[in-house]
Amino acid sequence: MSGRFALFRWSPALTALPGFPDDQQPHWNLAPGGRVLMIRETQCERRIDLARWGLTPAWLTDLSRTPAHARAETVAEQPMFRDAFRARRCLLPANGFYEWRGVRKRPYWISAEGGMMYFGALWEAYPAGGVEYLSVALVTLAAADLRRPLLLDEEAQRIWLSTESSESELLTLLAKPQMQLRERALANLVNDPKLDGPECLTPA
Repeated sequence: MSGRFALFRWSPALTALPGFPDDQQPHWNLAPGGRVLMIRETQCERRIDLARWGLTPAWLTDLSRTPAHARAETVAEQPMFRDAFRARRCLLPANGFYEWRGVRKRPYWISAEGGMMYFGALWEAYPAGGVEYLSVALVTLAAADLRRPLLLDEEAQRIWLSTESSESELLTLLAKPQMQLRERALANLVNDPKLDGPECLTPA
């Protein structure tokens, strides 16, 4: 399961989007429950917001049950995700993500050519105390015995964010072959969820 990812370097195009935080800090170890950048489309314009990684619909009463992931196979039908899948889709920008494999759970760094990738995700707003909080769930695909984020190229990002996209177009994206990725075995430093520095990427 792609339970952690990193965003420590970003492009001028990303910083130019409305809402990009002036005080945005690099992160090498983003985990569920933390705050992440999300890109969504409002009034035909892309913008950035900070959101909690753990989907929180307004109707949810048990706030200890906020899913960080939505499986691509069931996202269109599951009550927790289906409304967001139809109307509230977003992107999570990243430089890469981590996987743990093998009996001893060796960490691996997974990245793409060009240094940036965009994950398909869903967002919800949760009103509390007069404030509207935003939250997200990462859409994941089966990858052998693992699950990886839904990765979207430029054209797929346009379809994913558009409010005009049909359900059949979205389901086609979920079934589309994923891009070729690079991987590198890491030392075990990233296993510590409290560590959030470049040493997370120390090679094995």
